[in-house]
Amino acid sequence: MLTTLQSSLALNNTAPTTEIIRVDTLSWNFFYDQGVQLLHATAQILPTLLLGIILLILSYLIAGPLSRLLIKPIDYMTDSKLVHLVIRRSISTLIILLGVYLFLRLAGLTQFAVAIMSGTGLIGLILGFAFRDIAENFIASLLLSVQRPFKIDDVIEVDGRLGIVKKVTARATTLVDYDGNHIQIPNATVYKNTIKNLTANPKMRGKVEIGIGYDNDIRSVQTLALDIANQQNAVLIDPPAQVLIKNLGSSTINFVLYFWVNSEQHSPLKVGSQLMRELVNEFTKQNISMPDDARERIILTAPNDSISSSEQKQPSQSKNKKSETVDQTKTLDDVSSDTDEIREQAEQSRDPEQGKNII
Repeated sequence: MLTTLQSSLALNNTAPTTEIIRVDTLSWNFFYDQGVQLLHATAQILPTLLLGIILLILSYLIAGPLSRLLIKPIDYMTDSKLVHLVIRRSISTLIILLGVYLFLRLAGLTQFAVAIMSGTGLIGLILGFAFRDIAENFIASLLLSVQRPFKIDDVIEVDGRLGIVKKVTARATTLVDYDGNHIQIPNATVYKNTIKNLTANPKMRGKVEIGIGYDNDIRSVQTLALDIANQQNAVLIDPPAQVLIKNLGSSTINFVLYFWVNSEQHSPLKVGSQLMRELVNEFTKQNISMPDDARERIILTAPNDSISSSEQKQPSQSKNKKSETVDQTKTLDDVSSDTDEIREQAEQSRDPEQGKNII
């Protein structure tokens, strides 16, 4: 019995040792087999993986030259730099995405490749809704670049803002108004609003309004006003100037003198100011009355004390007349256009809008 018990203890003591050795041997063999299988799988997929990497690198390298080659026919359709840039980058992106797709397919990740391509379209749709205003301005810039309703240095009026076009980028159009201010208008606003191009036709019409009393000869006054207008070098002969009756006021017959100038050379406002001055001076010399509705009054006085209000209020011109310097005379007689000056200021000023001109 004692011998049997010792044998049982001996068996119990040796059994765990044998089992541990067996488990260690199986674990080593398992990892060894897995490693060998991985090496075999890698060796099998390595050629296709290398091919996929080569195709990916090749697609990246040829994307630029191939896109420039493919957009050659676009040159015959439009010379817009922005359209060329957008089409070229779109083709380059498609070529690179094709290389990524082929790489994932050759790497055995077909489902992942399909998911990426689907996700790219979904992300583009989401970004389109999220950045709707930016996308709208970008599309408007494309249309402006193709249609070109104006060009750089043109004088335009958009959305009630008048200025010289300094820059047009993919986001906004920059104007420089005649006060020297830079105005940035989103391209979507420019495209959707009425665009008045004042440079397309350099001939611009100006007008001067003046009223005369009912005691004057209307036809002779009209002829005199036309003669004064035609004597100005800045006023164009073709189209001819016109003097038309606007309306009949309570104490005046109101005329409008229409004249044409070359806006690239002369300012309509300056020419109109000079014409108004000449008309008043000549009408005064010719004793043509120009009553003012707002200030006309009648003062009742004794016969011996009757003095017209105009004689009381008007001081002698000889006392108040000041000598004019040469510079003042040049300034008063200046009718040159301000457009070139504003263009020079725009060139010298800081550019508030980053990006390249697209027109």
